Formats: sequence, structure tokens, C-alpha cells
Amino acid sequence: MARTSTSKGLPGDLTRRLRAAIPEPYCELEHANAWQLLVATILSAQSTDKTINRVTPALFARWPGPHELAKAELADLEEAVRPTGFFRNKAKAIQGAARSIVAEFGGEVPRTLDELTRLPGVARKTANVVLGTAFGLASGIAVDTHVGRVARRLGLTDATDPEKVERALCEALPREDWTADGHRLLLHGRYVCLARGPRCDVCPLHEPCPSREATAARPWEERAEAERATVESRGATPLPS
Repeated sequence: MARTSTSKGLPGDLTRRLRAAIPEPYCELEHANAWQLLVATILSAQSTDKTINRVTPALFARWPGPHELAKAELADLEEAVRPTGFFRNKAKAIQGAARSIVAEFGGEVPRTLDELTRLPGVARKTANVVLGTAFGLASGIAVDTHVGRVARRLGLTDATDPEKVERALCEALPREDWTADGHRLLLHGRYVCLARGPRCDVCPLHEPCPSREATAARPWEERAEAERATVESRGATPLPS
């Protein structure tokens, strides 16, 4: 069974440290509106945000919204999303979502979890990303591999099932912080708490983390500043060795 917290906020001073390291969390999928974020999130499955961000500008230039994409030739759409992997399934999914949005929602991306998860290619994680990031609606916390890994290492849950991880995090965090802290956990996992070779020596969460390894370098405030620079530069500013 997943461990969950009955108090609001992360244990100890994890919240303070994580927010110092990532004061302005963001979604790395580049988008101008809810429709673009929906498509980008569907395409991001088993791909990288960098790849998606290279593909979507041309995709949206050719088919700006759901009306245009709903009428696209499937072969053209497949070719446009080929670099993202599993391109045939993804092309069908985004076109299916476009057609459903046009037919059922007047061309507007719906704003409820139930409605979004009825769209082709949209599961709970994608719906949470769109609702929280595009609309500011806290329906839950988007749990990907990074968020799940960080949550387990921090001792917030033992679960591997994303929905169980989400429930644990939602119990541990105030609802108004779900979206922002979800992004923080993801970014921390992407740049510091790596799947292989986690950077425990430079992690600002080192002391309160039950999974810590190695020995932390420098005061945690300096480590937090180093992570902030790395996250804000999307990895262009490397963490110090």
C-alpha cells in the first residue's frame, strides 16, 4: 500500500528547499494555447520534450487548430509526426482528438477531466497536464516517470502505479499547489534526481531525503541556486561536479 501523508505539505523542509531550487516551475512542452499543449502532450509519449518542440512548430503552422487537423490527410499527418516515434498511432490519436473536439465541443478543448479523457489518446496524465497548465484547474497531478521516481525516493509513496502515486501526492500537497509542485518534481527528476546516477552530491534535498547517497557538497542554499540555474537554462548550465 502506498504511504501517504495526512498533513498538507511535503515532509520536513522539502517544500522550502524544492521551491528555492525551482521558484518558477514550467512545462517544457512549448505551446501557445490549450490545443497545442494537448497535441504536444499526446505526442510526448515515449519521446522527449526536445523532440516534440522540434516537431510541433511546423505541425501547428500547417494545421493551426482542431478544425484544420481534423481534415488533414492521415498520411501527411503521419509524416509530420514521424520523428516522435509510434507515429501512426500518434497521428490517429491527435486527429481523433481533433475530430471529437470539433464534433462534441465546438472546436474548443474541454475543461473537465471526464470530457478530456473521452478524447482519443488522452489518459489521466495528459488531461491533468492540460487542465493544470493551460487552464489553471487543479484536477490532479500529472505523474510521469520522473515524478513517480522522485516521489518514491523522497518516501512519499511506495507505489509504482501512476494513479496511486498521484493520490499520495494529492494527499501530501495543498490543492492549489498541485500543478506547480508537480512541475517541480518533474523538473527535479529530469535534471538532478536522475534515473541512473542521481546527483545526490549536489541535490538541495539531500539532507531530508531518505534515499540519499554520497555526501552533499556545499550548503543546501548553494545547491538550490545551482539547480535553479540548470532548470532555467533547460540543462544548458550544468550542475557543478
